[in-house]
Amino acid sequence: MPAAVERTEVRRLADRLHDPSTYVDGVPLDDLARLRRDLGVVWVEEPPLLWESKSVRRTGPGYLLVLRHVDVRMVLADTSTYSSHRGGTQIRDPGSPDALRYVRRMMLNMDPPEHSRLRKLVAASFTPRAVSELEHDIAAHARRIVDAMIGERDHGECDFAQDVAADLPLLSLADILGVPTEDRWLMFDWSNRVIGFQDPDYASSAEFDGTTGTDLARQAIALRPEPDADGMMPDPRTREGMPDLYAYANLLGERKRADPGNDVMSILMAQRDDHGGQVSVEEFENMFWLFAVAGNETLRNGLPGGMLALLAHPDQQRLLRSSPDLLESAVEEMLRWWTPVMTFRRTAASAATIANRAVQAGDKVVVSFMSANRDENAFDDPDAFNIRRYSRRGTSRHLVFGYGPHFCLGAHLARVQMRALFGELLRRTRWIEPAGPPSYLRSNFQRGVKRLPIGWQS
Repeated sequence: MPAAVERTEVRRLADRLHDPSTYVDGVPLDDLARLRRDLGVVWVEEPPLLWESKSVRRTGPGYLLVLRHVDVRMVLADTSTYSSHRGGTQIRDPGSPDALRYVRRMMLNMDPPEHSRLRKLVAASFTPRAVSELEHDIAAHARRIVDAMIGERDHGECDFAQDVAADLPLLSLADILGVPTEDRWLMFDWSNRVIGFQDPDYASSAEFDGTTGTDLARQAIALRPEPDADGMMPDPRTREGMPDLYAYANLLGERKRADPGNDVMSILMAQRDDHGGQVSVEEFENMFWLFAVAGNETLRNGLPGGMLALLAHPDQQRLLRSSPDLLESAVEEMLRWWTPVMTFRRTAASAATIANRAVQAGDKVVVSFMSANRDENAFDDPDAFNIRRYSRRGTSRHLVFGYGPHFCLGAHLARVQMRALFGELLRRTRWIEPAGPPSYLRSNFQRGVKRLPIGWQS
């Protein structure tokens, strides 16, 4: 094939990977595989975003998409060259200098040593006692959720994504954050608006009406933004775009200072760093954002992703039912096979090279977890769903929870939740099968499942 034609084809594939509407029909795994094998790194253009208000619609500068497992790990480990702070961790640049300053206040968008200080405080808040209590509560939540799904019936149908998978992370996060249980669906709306801002079904989510919530929830809802004249919501990646979340976080933080509980966030508020400093109210607000949104979405989509894997591979469902000791390995494989968070961004602080491709200082560098977790040089038969994969030594580590200094602090509890829910489901049912087609999120960032009809027999 002539080089010019080849370049045209690479551009077409790259454009398709960037387009959020592509993912409504599923991840283009064949495109990722071709670009990963042939190039390893590909330049992606950034056309204007059609879901933005006409007054702010703009073209981005483009970015380098990193596709191989070894290169993704290298980028995530080298924080001095590939910065989270310079431009944030989302593909799209913040819309203004003020918006950039805002995202830089989040631990997710910090580099060492600032990141190290805050992460150390958060990690110390997950005390052995607190984690043990959370694990006990997670098991109880899973039992109640499956009770509600099955009841006394011997068969039935439900939407696994909405009726089952959505509630467990919300209940667990309420325990972690010290949020009253009746307010937990606020986090559902916040996550929809932030993670699903590319999807019209989620961008203005307002499922929680506050009638069953606390006074904190009612005060927050009063500030919830409305769509503008073009039907567009404000950018949820800005403070101005999420006034209800920040109002709630501020009120909750004040209460925890005055009357701390046993939850992780109360413990965090009491922590002191090496210089005697405490977490500021602003840091608490941004930490609350991180837990309430990012802590919800990975699991909320990892659970239906795991269910889709079992539905698409009935032989593996049968094997897991007959060998429940494989559950831990199965959960790791569910995470790898589905990969809820598909991409994350860094910004080059200096010139470098990735897979023989020159990187200039200031370039956006976006790692593809989705591609890395299907890399044939890292995993045997990577497109296969094999629940025995992680039961043997020497298996490459998937990158669902990242790698390096920013490795996800909630990885352990996410795994506990998945094992608890799938363990309970498999014990309480004889078989689970599809009851209709799934519906996927319109997003080039989160591999989301909006609906997943299933039928079950107990």
